[in-house]
Amino acid sequence: MKKPQHHMLREILEEPSVLEATIKAEAKTVQKIAKAVRSERYEMFYITGSGTSYHAGLASQYALLKLTNFSISILPASEFQRWVPLKVPRKILLIAISQSGESSDIIEAAKAAVSRGMTLLAITNTRGSRLAKMSKYQIIPRSGKEKAVPATKTYVTQLMSIFMLAVELAEENLSTEMLSQTRRELFSAPQLVNQTLESLSLQIQKLAEKYKQKNVIFILGSGPNYATALEAALKLKETCMVFAEGFATREFLHGPMRLVDERTLVIMFVSPNELETELELCRSLRSFGAPVVLITEKDVSCAGLFEAADDVILVPSGLPEVFSPLLYVVPIQLFAYYNSVLRGLNPDKPEKLTKVVR
Repeated sequence: MKKPQHHMLREILEEPSVLEATIKAEAKTVQKIAKAVRSERYEMFYITGSGTSYHAGLASQYALLKLTNFSISILPASEFQRWVPLKVPRKILLIAISQSGESSDIIEAAKAAVSRGMTLLAITNTRGSRLAKMSKYQIIPRSGKEKAVPATKTYVTQLMSIFMLAVELAEENLSTEMLSQTRRELFSAPQLVNQTLESLSLQIQKLAEKYKQKNVIFILGSGPNYATALEAALKLKETCMVFAEGFATREFLHGPMRLVDERTLVIMFVSPNELETELELCRSLRSFGAPVVLITEKDVSCAGLFEAADDVILVPSGLPEVFSPLLYVVPIQLFAYYNSVLRGLNPDKPEKLTKVVR
């Protein structure tokens, strides 16, 4: 296989292996942290991060809420100290997510949390970073060095790290059999991501060519894939220099839909259990002149699926909905990459952006 021209593509293609590495290296650490968190009887979690790390936190919040009994709130790192009270009456754990562990916003958020008596859990790819040193607990996603500015493999390993934690914290809610099954399903993600890359790369290249003239793109998702919609929009902004905006699917109807016409592209992430209800929205958007790309799972049984959208991308089935962002994000990472290259841009080094914001 020819060596990828850009770091971004190489790093996307590395996702199956770095997910596997994260599972193997961090599974026992995550179990120990989960045991400690349960024994400490934290009453609430905050989650914080910036950019892609914030989106990983948002998707993870959904999994933690569905699988555990903890009360959870998420804030962007830059807003954390503005929104959190100076005195917090409960015992709180802050899950701070950062690829570098050095960005000024995450460090200030961590300092604000410590000053309020919170305990820190760092999810950072950089062992020995300032964030890691400040934290009582650390989970180190094994993505390896990411050279492209747009985060891809670091995003999925951050997701895997917190999803693993959510599963281990679910011990009190799930039977032993159900816990083992959920763990097996999550740990199948590396193979499913690999299948996604192998089966969809050619289709995504063709779609990037088809839609390379679209400069206004709306991305819709609900549940955990609301976070995927936000991350997709960020990737398209970074790499393709287009106006791209992510929305919770039904929120799009409350005003933003006014902007849809033949000049726009709409991408919809739709899980199988909401497919039939969302196809009507898909048809409505097309009636306004906008092409619609629908991303859902294989093996879905839904009449009219391929007639409702202009293009349908099918990711492998097999992951529970709470973990589905691991798969649903892969096609849009590829789409952003190929679209960027077709526009004559360098996806590795978007102008005005840096890997670490200080």
